[in-house]
Amino acid sequence: MDSRKTLNGKDFEISIPSVHIAQAVTRIANQMNEDLQGKDVVFLGILNGAFMFASDIYRKINFDCKITFLKLASYDGLDSSGTVKQLIGLNEDLKNKTVVILEDIIDTGITMDSILKQLKGYEPTEIKIATFLFKPDAFQRAFKIDYIGFEIPNEFVIGYGLDYNGLGRNYEHIYSFVKAQKVINILLFGAPGSGKGTQSKKIIQKYNLVHLSTGDILRQDIESNTRIGQQAKKYMADGGLVPDELVIDMIEIKIIQNKGAAGFVFDGFPRTVGQAIALDEMLRKKGLSVSVMFALDVEDDELVDRLLKRAKIGGRTDDTPEIIENRISIYKEKTARVSDYFHRQDKLVTVNGKGDIDTIFGEISQVIDKL
Repeated sequence: MDSRKTLNGKDFEISIPSVHIAQAVTRIANQMNEDLQGKDVVFLGILNGAFMFASDIYRKINFDCKITFLKLASYDGLDSSGTVKQLIGLNEDLKNKTVVILEDIIDTGITMDSILKQLKGYEPTEIKIATFLFKPDAFQRAFKIDYIGFEIPNEFVIGYGLDYNGLGRNYEHIYSFVKAQKVINILLFGAPGSGKGTQSKKIIQKYNLVHLSTGDILRQDIESNTRIGQQAKKYMADGGLVPDELVIDMIEIKIIQNKGAAGFVFDGFPRTVGQAIALDEMLRKKGLSVSVMFALDVEDDELVDRLLKRAKIGGRTDDTPEIIENRISIYKEKTARVSDYFHRQDKLVTVNGKGDIDTIFGEISQVIDKL
């Protein structure tokens, strides 16, 4: 997935992937097929931006109807000019017809308001409006929108027919303009019993970060039967591991879905140097990077003691000292090289994980506050 684009020196990143676009088009078309059956319908696609949306919708309509395209212009660069030109190319007889306007995006509503006023002069029975994107925060008019693909923030977008000075219409995904923003990405590592879960919750709460657990994401994708979930399920059914590429795709989609977040806390990832390199590359393409890796350092004897007490409270009789020591050993073996990788980037911070919880968190906060 090409998650980032640069046009005329401006950076854009994916906000709506193509798979979600297709789902929205199907949803709208199904509703139209239900609402408009038996009516004399003419679709009006607004050029240039709505040509993709209009053609995708029209292919999914299951009743006989006409479609024509109108030309107007209201955008210049990244800002709406607020000016609307006369409709061009309307040769269809609309009298006593149900007119369905297909628009790529509605923000202020100034353009659509002008279109509606002009179309009423053609005496249609009714006019319905379908827009793929809608910016409620920018909307300044009172007309009803009958079909909406997505409501989005008041930001500039390209792709799927939308352009930036003529470019970007051909992109299969929709991309949003990237504003300069400091995003904190934290890797929190710690052996079983080190208190990683406790510190992770405190970091997320104080700094309003998003928790990214690869295990949780994988389970959610499988339960929701997403494309990635289906692929992961096949590997797991064959007794194999989910490939790093698929895990990176999962994480990237979550980052896209949480666009505008102050940052992320990565839990249980990366586990290998290969995953660390892949994570670095994915973040780099999005203009991001790992900010810091915290490693909670606790002596083995203390870890064993904590886990034995936890097992006793939880009634886990299978957690013997030998099993616990083996889990700690495996953790160290897997994460040592990852620690070295980020140490070479001067991003590794080792924190004494033994002692008062708030004291430990205070040390972590001092580092984050400086980022």
